[in-house]
Amino acid sequence: MKKHLYILFVGIISSSGLFAQSEYSAMRKGDELFKQNKYTEAAEQYKKALEINPSADKAMYNLGDALYREGKFEEAAQYFDRSAQAAKDKKDKARAYHNLGNTFMKTEKYKESVEAFKRALINQPKDEETRYNYAYAKQMLQEQQQQQEEQKDEEKKEEEKKEEEKQDQEQEQKDQEQEQQEQEQEQQQEQQEQEQQEQQQKENEMSKQDAERMLENLNNREQEVQQELQKKKKKAVKINIEKDW
Repeated sequence: MKKHLYILFVGIISSSGLFAQSEYSAMRKGDELFKQNKYTEAAEQYKKALEINPSADKAMYNLGDALYREGKFEEAAQYFDRSAQAAKDKKDKARAYHNLGNTFMKTEKYKESVEAFKRALINQPKDEETRYNYAYAKQMLQEQQQQQEEQKDEEKKEEEKKEEEKQDQEQEQKDQEQEQQEQEQEQQQEQQEQEQQEQQQKENEMSKQDAERMLENLNNREQEVQQELQKKKKKAVKINIEKDW
């Protein structure tokens, strides 16, 4: 629960206290607007009071309360903290720290909330509401820390999974590149073998042609020789040998 704002009751102010009168006037207007749930307008009046008297801890407190009701928790926390530090009365300090703890709870800043409630209890040790909120904030802090640890574990597992997938992809790519390289080498080797076979076939064909050509030349030469022999036989002279009886 949140401690409520200070409602300022203003008595008769002397004419010599114009400075204080302006501050109290702004505070009173702010209180009236706050009661009407006009928190934005109330906050403006409390800010005016602080412009007149920057050390007015009650104006800080009420401004924090108005900002809290507007849902401006970050800004409200600043004014509750300032009010707690400026307050001279322990009860006022405890009230400001209590609301500061509640404000931190709204933004899930449980560590800061626990610390604020602890300071409130230092000033008002028997405040049951603050003691309850302190225990609740500690519980929420433990749950938050546990969730953060679990989230870290999940993120670590996710990172490890991504790294493993990355390594698998890299290995798969290497295997594909190696397989492609082997295929290219195999194709290149087959091409070389085919070229060698074609070259050998050409050489064999040339050898066969040379052999046929040589054989043809030999045949031609033999025919020429035969023709020469035939010519010589035709030109040969017959010699008659007489028989002596």
